[in-house]
Amino acid sequence: MSANSQHPTQGTDPDGVESNDFVSNILAPGSSLHPTFQLLLDLAFAMLLCVFIALAILTKGNPHIFVLIAIEGCLWASVKWVVRELQKVPPNASEPEDITKEKRD
Repeated sequence: MSANSQHPTQGTDPDGVESNDFVSNILAPGSSLHPTFQLLLDLAFAMLLCVFIALAILTKGNPHIFVLIAIEGCLWASVKWVVRELQKVPPNASEPEDITKEKRD
């Protein structure tokens, strides 16, 4: 048994299970603006488009595949639009007050 397996390291939680920094970064607020996340998202959409194009060729132009390509393109464009809108918001913009807090006052 190695020395690393006996003592938890900095990348582990209290139970000794290693945590994945990338996954924890994705779940953090504002992670959609991180350039690495955006690159991986674009790569995933590009790979999905490649799969749909290959399916369109293999199925000899099945119309359902072209509809899926259109849906994927719209989804990709809408995600890029949302990210661009999020980038316009200043990073220190205050969040709206909690409605329940106002009702108590």
